[in-house]
Amino acid sequence: MSTEDTTSTELDELRSAVRDFMAAKADERAVRAAIDSERGYDDKVWAQMAEQLGLQSLALPTEHGGDGYGLVELTVVLEEMGRALLPSPFLSSVVLAGTALVAAGGDEAGRILPGIAAGTTTATLAPPSVDGGWSLGGRGAGDAIAVTASAGTDDVTLDGTAPLVLDGAGADVLLVVAGGPAGPGLYAVDAGAGAAGLTRTPLPVLDLTRRIAKVTFAATPARLVGAAGGAAAILDRVLDVATTALAAEQVGGARACLVASTTYAKDRVQFGRQIGSFQAVKHKAADMLTRVQVADAAAREAARAVDGVADAPDPGVAAAVAHAVCSEAFLAVATENIQVHGGIGFTWEHAAHLYYRRAKASQLLFGGPAVYYERLLAKAGV
Repeated sequence: MSTEDTTSTELDELRSAVRDFMAAKADERAVRAAIDSERGYDDKVWAQMAEQLGLQSLALPTEHGGDGYGLVELTVVLEEMGRALLPSPFLSSVVLAGTALVAAGGDEAGRILPGIAAGTTTATLAPPSVDGGWSLGGRGAGDAIAVTASAGTDDVTLDGTAPLVLDGAGADVLLVVAGGPAGPGLYAVDAGAGAAGLTRTPLPVLDLTRRIAKVTFAATPARLVGAAGGAAAILDRVLDVATTALAAEQVGGARACLVASTTYAKDRVQFGRQIGSFQAVKHKAADMLTRVQVADAAAREAARAVDGVADAPDPGVAAAVAHAVCSEAFLAVATENIQVHGGIGFTWEHAAHLYYRRAKASQLLFGGPAVYYERLLAKAGV
């Protein structure tokens, strides 16, 4: 299925269906309940996403149980998830792991992807660097890689520590970039039953709707995914797709903050007037709207580019631009949302802090401003 075959009406229908689902299953009370749960998300909602809407399978290849749509369709889903702050392993399992497996190909991809598409398997991809970053060092030396693989392609074991793995404590499958004799390669570890030598330690997090863990491997059995030494090309594709997907999610979160602020500005009366009538609040709302619109345009263009639409810009550049623009926009709008709400916006009971936490954590998820600006410059050939 080509992205160009999907009409705007079909995208609107998809958005409406996902928004209705989020309203029913992921209101603020449900989000807070998921935050306090053992796994950090609602298993029943995750299953319903797959069974009722087919969200996990939407953009995965048809030969692996997916529906064969592209990132344009997937970003509609992610925007609505971001709007609701849905706690789920969607970004780690479908976007990170799913993209890596599709890019790698081979028997292991064929084994794991159908479960991800069906919503019965969760997976994640560990950042390769010793500091939790996504760079392989840029010179092919692989000296910054946190995990090493034993020689050979059969009966491989992994050793090392991946310090910051999204949903690493609960994923059924861990995908790991590890240094080997042929260079950095992608390996899969079946973690659901507790692999030998595998230790997963949940970490304190800023974004309460996302779990992160430190994962340690000590002679842990693993299997090569795709070609030996092929991780660099896989990671490049993953970052283009993942930063574009995150950008859409950030747009959804920013739009939710804008709606919350404007609604409150119309309802809140101070000195006998709606606070939205004050010039300072008007300026804040106008600036928030501008940021959301620019971020939305950047995210949409990146999705078209990564999908390979004919008149779209270079996908690497578009993805890097969307990452930078949307990260800044979401954080700025989430901050202003707290300011517009005043004292109540600083309280634990109000949802504004949850959006701010998500905005700041998302800004840092793939390395932060310095890293994504460097990536943009590299993609642009500067």
